[in-house]
Amino acid sequence: MTIFPDILSEMAVLLLVAAAIGALGVRLRQPLIVSFIAVGILVGPSVLGWVSAEDEVDLLAKLGITLLLFIVGLKLDLHIIRTMGPVALATGLGQVLFTSVVGYVIALGFGMTPVAALYVAVALTFSSTIIIVKLLSDKREVDTLHGRIALGFLIVQDLVVVLVMIGLNALGGSTESTISQAAIEVGVKGLGFVVAIALVTRYVLPRLLHLLSHSQELLVLFGVAWAVALAAAGAALGFSKEVGAFVAGVSLASTPFRDALGARLVSLRDFLLLFFFIDLGARLDLSLLGAHLVEAVAFSVFVLIGNPLIVMIIMGVLGYRKRTGFLAGLTVAQISEFSLILGALGLSLGHIDRETMGLITLVGLITISASTYMILYSHPLYEKLAPWLRIFERRTPHREAAQDQPPGDGNNDVLLFGMGRYGARIAQALRARGNRVMAVDYNPELVRFGDPAGYPVHYGDAEDPEFVSSLPLSQVQWVVSTAKERNVNQSLIHTLRGLGYAGRIAVTAHVPVDVRSLENAGADVVLVPYADAARDAVDRLLD
Repeated sequence: MTIFPDILSEMAVLLLVAAAIGALGVRLRQPLIVSFIAVGILVGPSVLGWVSAEDEVDLLAKLGITLLLFIVGLKLDLHIIRTMGPVALATGLGQVLFTSVVGYVIALGFGMTPVAALYVAVALTFSSTIIIVKLLSDKREVDTLHGRIALGFLIVQDLVVVLVMIGLNALGGSTESTISQAAIEVGVKGLGFVVAIALVTRYVLPRLLHLLSHSQELLVLFGVAWAVALAAAGAALGFSKEVGAFVAGVSLASTPFRDALGARLVSLRDFLLLFFFIDLGARLDLSLLGAHLVEAVAFSVFVLIGNPLIVMIIMGVLGYRKRTGFLAGLTVAQISEFSLILGALGLSLGHIDRETMGLITLVGLITISASTYMILYSHPLYEKLAPWLRIFERRTPHREAAQDQPPGDGNNDVLLFGMGRYGARIAQALRARGNRVMAVDYNPELVRFGDPAGYPVHYGDAEDPEFVSSLPLSQVQWVVSTAKERNVNQSLIHTLRGLGYAGRIAVTAHVPVDVRSLENAGADVVLVPYADAARDAVDRLLD
């Protein structure tokens, strides 16, 4: 029985608790995701039991998930999906197969029954698309090569989840159709769904969006409605709501309105996702956690280490660098909310007992918390582990070689990292004054099409010391970085000075407090875009 007089009061207390614990987490430098899951555990039935509006919280959580995947879909277009398709399929299916087989053997080794071992093994294979995409979005790494690959095999995992659920329901007798018939039915529905969306995208959406764009509020309302509608359609057709919302975003990705939509929905997305993490924490039954502590630790170590390793091996075989494989592999170092749903389904069908469900829950709690830190600190972690990861490096990483190995003929005066709007303008001005510019960016889309002036852009990451060391540094007079993040620029300065680069370094600071720290790190010039533009504007006005 609820202690609150109405739902509004309950929501108010829930938000206040979330804000307080979130602030404490920030103060202690802890990820907000972990803080919000802790809020769910605290207010859930296992501790205080304050959450009675479960349906309302669940609805808000679903809306948050829908907007998250919709915004990710907005940033992609079809040619990127085609490019990432082979590696996403190979990595996604390879990781699922490896984890399920090895996990099954480990479970049998702990004396579990074959059916219980199968459930645990399958639960270990799925990673949380929602958590990973949120972390990558916060780090602004969704558009990086490893981010796009990770998103691709996470979507593949979501499709595998659909097939697993079909199989379990068929085995449980909840449907009269066989597994093969159900799979064929879902495949036909999926093909029809994609064809229908393609036709609407081609013939209806351009005109409709042009009409709605006269009102920003109406455009945003349509974006939310479109995302929720396709998420609901995807779920109704037998897919997950995540797949439907992602397709909704992709269908608008080629329109000129995608940036306006994405920018205005980010705050709403972050607010609604709060309820997903709270709901996830509230669903964790702490009374089940103590029965299989040793087994849970063993399975957690396997997920945290084994899953990234298999991804690195597969991506190395496919021709990717060890750094790309490492950063992408960290995204599968946890089990997902689907794993908990799978366990609950097995419990309801009588296939597993409460102790096995508790084991899956504890593994989920451990791996989600640990992998959150691993992903947030992925770059420092890579720097520490890089010497031991050489076995995963291909001598010729052909998948990236064409993109990230720039010509070393010395015909460049300036090496420019970052070809966004600011970087592209700098490159244009430098070339107009007779300088030869080598442009580098981590966005595969820019690499594919080049900069706006038609010059090639080489794929690369300013934080990757090995990539920076491969550049013709002895031939350039300036290295310029337009990256917004202070840590990226500090890492680049440290790498360049460590390599003995004798030229000059210019980096960008968007916050005045960063200027002094970048100068102390060794930058010759610190560009402050807005301040520099303001001084130039005043000079022009006074002249």
